[in-house]
Amino acid sequence: MKTISASLAQHLAGEVTTLATCWRITRHDGVVLGFTDHVRDLDVDGVIYKAASGYTRTAIRSTTDLAVDNLDVESVFSDVGITEEDLRTGKYDFVEVRMFLVNYQDLGQGILKLRRGWLGEVTIRDGMYAAELRGMTQRLQMTVGEVYAPDCSADLGDTRCGVDLTALEESGTVTAITSATIFETSLVQATGWYDGGELTWTSGANAGQTVAVRSWDAATGTLTLFLPALYLIQAGDAFTIRPGCDKTFATCRAKFDNAVNFRGFPHIPGNDQVLSYPDAQS
Repeated sequence: MKTISASLAQHLAGEVTTLATCWRITRHDGVVLGFTDHVRDLDVDGVIYKAASGYTRTAIRSTTDLAVDNLDVESVFSDVGITEEDLRTGKYDFVEVRMFLVNYQDLGQGILKLRRGWLGEVTIRDGMYAAELRGMTQRLQMTVGEVYAPDCSADLGDTRCGVDLTALEESGTVTAITSATIFETSLVQATGWYDGGELTWTSGANAGQTVAVRSWDAATGTLTLFLPALYLIQAGDAFTIRPGCDKTFATCRAKFDNAVNFRGFPHIPGNDQVLSYPDAQS
């Protein structure tokens, strides 16, 4: 149930209204950005909602059948708002968004909450972006639970795994570039140590971007990424890298000495056991 102040309710019931919508983004790094479809900036509860870039949105629809209540927002890139570089480097992936309505002639009347959710799929075209705002009921569409499988269901370094990744993190620099996904560096771990791990650029054009590592060859000092970096990799670019895990019991025990926290079931008979039959020769 939505509640609003008596003065705002009276204004909404009037024949003439002076309304504007605002949306506030809270990034994972704590940065808060505000935008409005009004013609001038609005100061609501200490947050400046900028009108410079503006935005347009689809209609807001709410139902009682728990259907996903998504809507789309379109705007242009702006130096004082969302930039294409920040969007491409993932700074707005799944950030929280709150949208509300105000009387721009009297902001003291408070707000009418319209929607709360998270940014979903984003499309970039012709200097603009279109972002899908996924409502809270979107999470009801997600399958939650665990299955019995031989592989570990935890992610390396999370609370269920318990491995301290900061202790295993190493630093390196690019010494030579072969392609957009292959380069040489002077890391010292054995071949395969970083396979499936994560690399975070700490300098250069890709600084702040995290990418997945496909393979590491210690003999040639070659790192291969799954996907090319957003910008060209240059010799001297620095990075931090963490090892990967293939989620098998053997790797958990031998590589990380973490068998006690293994979250898989490697000894449970699988479908191959069900289909097996006695061998007359044994």
